[in-house]
Amino acid sequence: MDNNLFKPGERVAVAASGGKDSTVLAYVMSELNRRHNYGLDLFLLSVDEGITGYRDDSLETVKRNEIEYGLPLKVVSYKDLYGWTMDEIVKTIGLKNNCTFCGVFRRQALDRGAALLKADKLVTGHNADDIAETVLLNILRGDIARLSRCTFITTGEDGPIPRCKPFKYTYEKEIVMYAYFKKLDYFSTECIYSPNAYRGFAREFIKDLERMRPRAILDIIRSGENFRTATSTKMPEQGTCERCGYISSQKLCKACLLLEGLNRGLPKLGIGRARGTNGLNKRVEQRNLRSERTGSNIESKQCGTLDF
Repeated sequence: MDNNLFKPGERVAVAASGGKDSTVLAYVMSELNRRHNYGLDLFLLSVDEGITGYRDDSLETVKRNEIEYGLPLKVVSYKDLYGWTMDEIVKTIGLKNNCTFCGVFRRQALDRGAALLKADKLVTGHNADDIAETVLLNILRGDIARLSRCTFITTGEDGPIPRCKPFKYTYEKEIVMYAYFKKLDYFSTECIYSPNAYRGFAREFIKDLERMRPRAILDIIRSGENFRTATSTKMPEQGTCERCGYISSQKLCKACLLLEGLNRGLPKLGIGRARGTNGLNKRVEQRNLRSERTGSNIESKQCGTLDF
């Protein structure tokens, strides 16, 4: 309530994966909206990444929640937006960098789905553990731009659709216990492609810290909130992708770069540090010019079918 995340009459998309966090979020928001007459127009938004044996099963959970909570459901898929499924991507690139592709595509897919349904806000089930992991990862990567905003309870206020994290200060174990005692229907299987994810190592480290000092998670978040960037630090300027119109600090957004690599048989094209992206953009442009001159231009699917 103190953060004034919502206003009466707003149309709010609840990102729903079928997992414990998004299921508890959908339940709590629908219950509070009903009990206190907040006047929010809620609906569920899911992303089908195309992971056989994982996402297809979790979406069945979301469909049951749709009926139980009385919230309409919209599903957007990687196949429709990008022309690829995660199964196809993993076959192409292997298991090493697959989470990079999935994370970039999923974030944009949620924004595009919310835009399609004309949502005013998008809420996600990121909990305190998730945010502490993100703070640590951004420190390890030296990502000052993301570090300065990853602890905000609302992000993207200057973009098309603000994104809110109501569970910012809620421990993961509290969400698990709530789901258990409320007997909520949720999907608890880990993604089959995530065991080697870099985030997993940060998660294990934070869990070790929590065992020694229970407040470690909230302390990390507070530290992230109090980080200050030196005035001499050059921050990336927010713009839009020249190809798809999505928010980007480069000429081409990360999704377009990754998709460019997939479609041209160069899957590692868009993988790397953000500060090297300008060089990647230039190489992409040079290849496009060469292919146009030779008349052998390969038409790549734009990274999304909606304009921002």
